[in-house]
Amino acid sequence: MSAQTSGQNRAQSSNGWLKNYYYLRFAVSAAWVLAAFTVAGTVPTLAAVMLVAYPAWDALANYVDAQRSGGLGRNKSQLLNFAVSILTAIAVAVALGHSMNAVLAVYGVWAAISGAFQLLTALRRWKTNGAQWAMILSGAQSALAGLFFVKMAGGTEAIGIANVAPYAAFGAFYFLVSAVWLSVSDVLAKSPQAAR
Repeated sequence: MSAQTSGQNRAQSSNGWLKNYYYLRFAVSAAWVLAAFTVAGTVPTLAAVMLVAYPAWDALANYVDAQRSGGLGRNKSQLLNFAVSILTAIAVAVALGHSMNAVLAVYGVWAAISGAFQLLTALRRWKTNGAQWAMILSGAQSALAGLFFVKMAGGTEAIGIANVAPYAAFGAFYFLVSAVWLSVSDVLAKSPQAAR
């Protein structure tokens, strides 16, 4: 087996993991958004659990993804994202005892920081995996959404989980786009081989 063939096999294996990972992240985010817009809006306890669970899930997802890509030590942006998301889950739990404005402020800071780390992760993967443009856009938009959240948190309007849901919905959209893009890229990459 040539070095080129070996490299292609590693890239395909990595892309296979990323496809599944992006589809899973889409599914979880989409389910979270659906619950946020329906039952969680009228069940405060469920909303509180979901608000803590969202950054906790992000931390777990970053940890698992990093482990499949050489570990947290080799993926500094995911290591930092993992740590920030864990701290955010704790901070949200504390902020829930104060007000939803405080929760939204925490989410804003988290969205800005984690968006920057997501962007860095996507840039690092660009050469090896491709199809990272959607993740770059997602990271940039997350950072901008975070600034908007912080500004909104300082206002006087009523805030609930539905204010966070659009942010999660955009995240779900970008994960789906990335997964589909990798799926299509794999099909196109295999078609010339099948014709040989």
